[in-house]
Amino acid sequence: MPYDNNNIFAKIINGEIPCDKIYEDDFVLAFKDIRPKAKVHVLVLPKNAYMSIDDFGENASPEETKAFFQAVSRIARDIGVEEMGYRVIANHKPYSGQEVYHFHLHILGGQPLGPLVSPI
Repeated sequence: MPYDNNNIFAKIINGEIPCDKIYEDDFVLAFKDIRPKAKVHVLVLPKNAYMSIDDFGENASPEETKAFFQAVSRIARDIGVEEMGYRVIANHKPYSGQEVYHFHLHILGGQPLGPLVSPI
């Protein structure tokens, strides 16, 4: 399946759809999730077209990779979740619940988050 340039995150990156932006640089865009699952819920996206964490890990340049993960750390500090802790989630394909096929991380925090997954 090829990358869909019309997915919602591509449209947000291109400025076609507004977002509640909290961070942006040459490689990364981060904004508040419109359906938060925790008191703090931020989405962090690379600006280039990667469908999943697997695609990003295989194809991103070292410069993109470094900038992306440095941005995640900076964002966590800036939004005030670093001290008490936070969770970072990347969903990959249908079994994980990936809904948008543009790689992104969820930063969740601001409250105790409970177990990582529900019991089977």
